Amino acid sequence: MKRYYLEDLTVGQVFTSPSREISAEAIKAFAREFDPQPFHTDETAAETTFFRGLAASGWHTAALTMRLLVDGGLPLAGGAIGAGGEIRWPQATRPDDVLTVTSTVEDIRPSASRPDRGMVRVRSETRNQKGETVQVLVSTVIAFRRPDPGRGPD
Repeated sequence: MKRYYLEDLTVGQVFTSPSREISAEAIKAFAREFDPQPFHTDETAAETTFFRGLAASGWHTAALTMRLLVDGGLPLAGGAIGAGGEIRWPQATRPDDVLTVTSTVEDIRPSASRPDRGMVRVRSETRNQKGETVQVLVSTVIAFRRPDPGRGPD
């Protein structure tokens, strides 16, 4: 898979991740460990809650989004290193949803103090198989410049 350096990025550039399905059992397993609320752990109890059925924890959706970004949804050289962001869950992730992340480069700022990198603002929208948005993440990530082959080690 091609990895992108700061010089390779342009405002408006779009990356699309592979897809991943989420099962009811995966939703419950994640929730039992990290977010043990009835609407995440018990299908019967979830029917009478705000969600009207089993729903993945937003943090589970966030973790799946991160996995999809790493698997190709944001293929940055040096990794997807976050420097902050905002997250929203406009709709719940449900059992058997197939998630895909589309990331759009919104802003690129080369660093004045660190010439080997820059900061990139990216809007990543996680959607299910119906095209419904289940998460919006607007994050700032570090993007490294391509190494200068003529420069020796620091």
